[in-house]
Amino acid sequence: MSEHDGRSTGPTGGHEALLARLRAMEAAAEQVGTSLDEATTCHELAEFLFRTLCDAVGVDLRTDDGGLSRVAVAGAARLLPTESDVAPSVRAVDGGHPLSDWVVLAGGVRVHAVSVPLLARDRVYGAVVAVRARGGFSDHEAATVHFAARLAAVHLSHARQLAASEDTMLHLQRALVAEPVRPHPNLETASRYLPAGHRALVGGDWFETVRLHFGRTLLVVGDVMGHGLDAAVDMNAYRSTLRDVASTDLAPHRVLRQLDALVAEDPARRPATCLLVRIDPARGVAMFASAGHLPPAVFGVDGSAALIDVPVGPPLGTGVGGYEAVSRGITPDETLLMFTDGLVERRGEDIDVSLARLAGLRLPVGAGVEALVDAVVAGLDARHAEDDVAVLAARPRRRPPPA
Repeated sequence: MSEHDGRSTGPTGGHEALLARLRAMEAAAEQVGTSLDEATTCHELAEFLFRTLCDAVGVDLRTDDGGLSRVAVAGAARLLPTESDVAPSVRAVDGGHPLSDWVVLAGGVRVHAVSVPLLARDRVYGAVVAVRARGGFSDHEAATVHFAARLAAVHLSHARQLAASEDTMLHLQRALVAEPVRPHPNLETASRYLPAGHRALVGGDWFETVRLHFGRTLLVVGDVMGHGLDAAVDMNAYRSTLRDVASTDLAPHRVLRQLDALVAEDPARRPATCLLVRIDPARGVAMFASAGHLPPAVFGVDGSAALIDVPVGPPLGTGVGGYEAVSRGITPDETLLMFTDGLVERRGEDIDVSLARLAGLRLPVGAGVEALVDAVVAGLDARHAEDDVAVLAARPRRRPPPA
């Protein structure tokens, strides 16, 4: 328990107190705000003040309704006033009259306390209260509490600004990776886009469906190399160009050749991988072509999976060409699954091992397309993937029996 009484011992004592204050401020700058996570910053603030000059610390953040919620505690929590006791000082700060040094009764013990607002850029994010059971706070110590609180508030401000920016970017990503155009009614589809982590930025993963003649549908999954807004812009350009090329009704490998040649004309365009599958439900045939993309999987009626061996050409944008197509039958009892590498790849793991994990899944028998996608996402823990994940699944609908 701290026993500082805040008394000065003359010029020498005052000089030493000032040096102690400067050292404390330097330590605060190093120890408070090591990340842009709100909870971490509040815990760091509480721990720093507890280690430095008091018996207990509570950090409260403002709630949406204007109240306070205690988010971090260090030291003897029984000595701390409640959030409602701290709230008046925060309201006073709003009115331009900050309260700093006061004495309260907490848990039957008379304590000395300093309550300081978490104030940055004219916005109050909450308050921190530091207490001692014996001895008041000197001016230098109260100033250290103020400094640490202001420092933490600046980091909270940065964290919320970053969160707002990331929320805007995520909405942009979801707008760009919108639900694909509806395929023909003879094909049932489901799709998912999962950004990587809670600090996700926009990226280059995408999927699309394009209606073709005679009831056929072209399914597309692609991944522009890199992350960030530039990758998202290139992704949208790939998507638009592909729609134009696919509307000519070329075979999938010829679509890739045309797309590769067009993209290669723009040296600023990032390379991209792409998998095309043209499904003809009436004939029960699927035609595949790949530009550097991972192979698709087909899930059977029993819930087991098999990877499709598709000839892999170079990524789009190289201008090399050399794409080939392969066809196989597909029935209403089978579900095609296309995906970007974030679904299966894990850091430090061979890609064959990653794909084997997908092929080893056993999904519920008779699951619908939406349920199958959810089961794959859960089975591969895709919501905690290290990269963005885009998934597109399709299944031919059963044709009604002839009248």
